[in-house]
Amino acid sequence: MRIWSIHPKYLDSKGLVALWRETLLAKKVLEGKTKGYKNHPQLERFKKSKNPIDCINQYLAIVYKESVSRGYNFNKEKIDWNFYKTKLKVTNGQIDYERIHLINKLKTRDIRKYRMLKTEKTFQPHTLFKVVKGNIEKWEIINIDK
Repeated sequence: MRIWSIHPKYLDSKGLVALWRETLLAKKVLEGKTKGYKNHPQLERFKKSKNPIDCINQYLAIVYKESVSRGYNFNKEKIDWNFYKTKLKVTNGQIDYERIHLINKLKTRDIRKYRMLKTEKTFQPHTLFKVVKGNIEKWEIINIDK
């Protein structure tokens, strides 16, 4: 499971669809509606927030909006649109790690998107997140791509 800290506009089509599915699973975990993935590291920042369900719905809303801009047909009824808006912190080290991680994935998955993004030095975060100075987040499972 990967719930990206970077804005979903950077993801290729496979990545955006996977993010939608995985975030819906994360929502079920946070709602206590599934037994799997309860201790997944990607959920730590949501669990530590004042209202994890509002945060995950806010996160999903942006993923949904990105899908609409691409002409996809994601089910907006999966989101509780009455969420309270908030901000979670993410480190600039995490954003940079995810930028490199995604670019490496795109080399083999979507060469056109790879060529568009490979020279980008910084990526914007998902709008749920406020960037603070720091290293890669402790919950990240570091994968050194070749």
